[in-house]
Amino acid sequence: MENNPPPHSPLLTLCLFLAMHTQVSPEIARVEELAHTKVADCYQCGKCSAGCPMSDQMDIIPSTLIRLVQYDNVNEAARSEAVWQCVACLTCSTRCPKSVHIAGVLDALKQISIERNIVHKKFRRVVAFHKTFLDTIRRNGRLNELELVAQFKIRAFLGDFSILKALKDSMLGPKMLGLGKLHLKLGSPVKDKALVKRIFEKCTTQH
Repeated sequence: MENNPPPHSPLLTLCLFLAMHTQVSPEIARVEELAHTKVADCYQCGKCSAGCPMSDQMDIIPSTLIRLVQYDNVNEAARSEAVWQCVACLTCSTRCPKSVHIAGVLDALKQISIERNIVHKKFRRVVAFHKTFLDTIRRNGRLNELELVAQFKIRAFLGDFSILKALKDSMLGPKMLGLGKLHLKLGSPVKDKALVKRIFEKCTTQH
């Protein structure tokens, strides 16, 4: 005779009550909203970390990042180098037996780190480049190489005041000009800048 609990056992009732009434913290809810996934589904099998091609370079492996979020330590996870070392190959999300979108969680942590100004110091120049790239597209509707380089150098220098890094690529300019890889012509914006504006507004309102 099987020793299964009856349909209305106290243990089953308690489990159902906790499942229905346990509230997710605002921090976890924010990550889940951005990542479109439920981090509580992760049971730490480690398949994501085992399959990640960058895990041996990361300061915190993917499964541990998910655990930090589960424990409501979102800022600690967002401050890590790992979220910026992710190459977005989606191996982790594909391997997850519970369909947790782990790569999406790492993207969410990136966004949170930018919003809260807690980006790891090694990757602040990466963020500066991303912002400059998007600002150029927002203004012109297309990429302008000269404007991109000039604004990135200024923004990055104002972030760390490193003269060596600011001059690091200075000798590449003449070589790229000679090869036709860098154009000094500023160019003109696209005609339908209103469309570009609507695209950016839609993306902003969705997050």
